[in-house]
Amino acid sequence: MTVPRPRIVVVSGATATGKTALAVDLARALDGELVGADSVQLYDRLLIGSARPTEEELSGVPHHLLGALDLRAPYDAAKFIDDADRAIAGITSRGRTAIVVGGTGLYLRALVKGLATGIPADAGVRAELHARIASGDAETLREMHREVAAVDPEYAARIHVTDPVRIVRALEVFAVSGLPLSEHHRRHAALGPRYEASWWCLEIERDALRARVVPRTREMLARGWVDEVRGILADGYEHDLKPLRSVGYAEVVAHLRGELPARALSTEIERATMSFAKRQRTWFRGEEGVEWLTLEAARERSRWDALSEWLKR
Repeated sequence: MTVPRPRIVVVSGATATGKTALAVDLARALDGELVGADSVQLYDRLLIGSARPTEEELSGVPHHLLGALDLRAPYDAAKFIDDADRAIAGITSRGRTAIVVGGTGLYLRALVKGLATGIPADAGVRAELHARIASGDAETLREMHREVAAVDPEYAARIHVTDPVRIVRALEVFAVSGLPLSEHHRRHAALGPRYEASWWCLEIERDALRARVVPRTREMLARGWVDEVRGILADGYEHDLKPLRSVGYAEVVAHLRGELPARALSTEIERATMSFAKRQRTWFRGEEGVEWLTLEAARERSRWDALSEWLKR
């Protein structure tokens, strides 16, 4: 007998599109609990710059995987699956609805569709690629990203030009298997999903998004974002930890290290955020089974009623 897969709701989209507020309102309407799927909001010291929702914003809605990790804790998609699975199992055991919300596309894909396993790996090839980065200069990673684009343009469009982990992995997989990493992911997806998901992705015009990003960035800085990072570094945390290389935090760290003047900080964060949002949109556009909605459409009562009926089936 086939065991039915649990049904979950997923609210995704680029940064600053209104995901969290929508998910909180859905949780109230559907007797739900939130499961965070944001690779930065997971960390306990990153509050302001990650736009992690406050207890006031959550308004009593139970939440999971927000602020759960120390900055030095290693974390990846496999660990996220384990943590999210446990949270979802607990939520469903209480007869409630799990609403997964976030913008980390890899985490969401892994949770809903499974993490691709059996992808070729070669420690020697990987070491050579890392050595190339270590002995290179600022242009080396960009050159390697262009090499990824030549063999796997689909995956290259989804990753940042200075993301050493994903660039190395893509080149390693192609060198070992002769197939692009995106093709390995496609073959894995054919195995079927782990959850039945009503997966929404919020869409917004670029100019409208910028109109949200600019004041949000300035408000975060006014709330003490720089002091937040200054305190983290003062407590002995290394400036190059992975969470501190995330969008916005990397710019604040650069400012505190004297590499970016205060007058340029907000502008650089806004630029990096818009670039990040573009990569997020590209990632989600490549996902099958995602329903694209404007925020207004996502809040239509008829859509919520249909979602409620689907969850009851």
